[in-house]
Amino acid sequence: MEIRITEVIEGTKGELVRGNSEDIIYGVSTDSRSIIKNELFIPLVGEKFNGHDYIENAVSLGAIAVITSEWTEENFLKYPHLNIIKVKDTLKALQDLAKYYCLKFNIPIIGVTGSTGKTSTKDMIYCVLAKKYKVLKNKGNFNNHIGLPLTALHLKKAHELAIFEMGMSSFGEIDLLAGLVKPEIAVITNVGLSHIEHLGSQENIMKAKMEITNYFDKKSTLVINGDDPLLKTIKDKACNYNKCFIGFGNNCNYQAINIKDLGEEGIRFDVCIHDKIYPFILNVPGEHNIYNALCAIAVGLHFHVAMKLIQEGIEEFKNSKMRLNVMTTNEKIKVINDAYNASPDSMRAALSVLRKMEKHRKIAILGDMLEMGEYAKQGHYDVGCEAGKAVDVLIAVGKDARYIANGAKETGMDERQVFSCKNNQETIYILEKILKEEDAVLVKGSRGMRMEEIVEYIQERS
Repeated sequence: MEIRITEVIEGTKGELVRGNSEDIIYGVSTDSRSIIKNELFIPLVGEKFNGHDYIENAVSLGAIAVITSEWTEENFLKYPHLNIIKVKDTLKALQDLAKYYCLKFNIPIIGVTGSTGKTSTKDMIYCVLAKKYKVLKNKGNFNNHIGLPLTALHLKKAHELAIFEMGMSSFGEIDLLAGLVKPEIAVITNVGLSHIEHLGSQENIMKAKMEITNYFDKKSTLVINGDDPLLKTIKDKACNYNKCFIGFGNNCNYQAINIKDLGEEGIRFDVCIHDKIYPFILNVPGEHNIYNALCAIAVGLHFHVAMKLIQEGIEEFKNSKMRLNVMTTNEKIKVINDAYNASPDSMRAALSVLRKMEKHRKIAILGDMLEMGEYAKQGHYDVGCEAGKAVDVLIAVGKDARYIANGAKETGMDERQVFSCKNNQETIYILEKILKEEDAVLVKGSRGMRMEEIVEYIQERS
């Protein structure tokens, strides 16, 4: 990044309290611990923190400029060479600066959202597009009102495309993100129950996801899951943009056929496009990943990536941390670490992977799925019903997870093999007694459950 102070002022509509408008900054950070020389520090203000408390630390590490909504010139007297820009709201200044900065780049933007599979789909799209282009993407889950603008500010002249994952929990959040980067092609992976506590219904979740199209024009394209009960209803609706449907059904533009599930080794499948058949290999488990791959294939072809390169990109894809990572311990215990997050749909997908493991005993450790609101009881119960048919031992962790245990028992699972735990420590205590060599163990729950602690125990005990 390279931008003058005068452009920062223009982008944020701030006031230069003191400094040199021709100075150049080479990066932006909201974390005083990661500031490097000649960067701009933007102190954000939250309910339990105030970034202004860390301005001195940022300056000591080399910040050349600070955007502030609270400090006055008197606060900065001991920093005579520091550029000080005053704004009303530092978060809005970050977002406005990102929007201004994006306009300096005339490159296509891809937006990705959905209830589940956003990160994997973004990463698959990256694997495909990077075969031909220099591509920027969000790191990790930098997909919110802070992470996305910070990612946008990493754009460089060398970039030819950018992919932005967009998360949300309420109405207006996707609209904000889409308004910052204006995607010309967008992907909606599915509409599930994630964040239903805030939005009330799946129909409202779909409306919130569809905000990604708010800045579309007739040249824009929406790639959507044609098998999703809600998303497929868009097919017959009049829109001022193009629509592309992916899935297993005959009504899809990109249809997956001849699927061969290889368990933990991955999946082989063909894709039918305009009556032509193309073979693909996914080296990650789970048939749900085929949907993510189909989205990546559609985006790749949209940007004229050769089919051979698309096939290579899909084959090279690897899951990111705590997303269906399969590992084997010294005790030959197979662990599926899917502890990053959880929803009913992703729970079912993970149980499907466990069911196909070639081990003598299958253990599912399933934690609370958060932000389910009034759907919590039924959502957890339904997952329990699935688990009861798929596993030999079930450990339900958390307050709402007791409904998972209930569902499994009422499906006919042996009650002696169903355990309910309040927390991870209780779970580890049970595992100390029951875990055996050559077990297959799935660990999954919402991010707030921190179930990677259980994975670490299983790894370290051997």
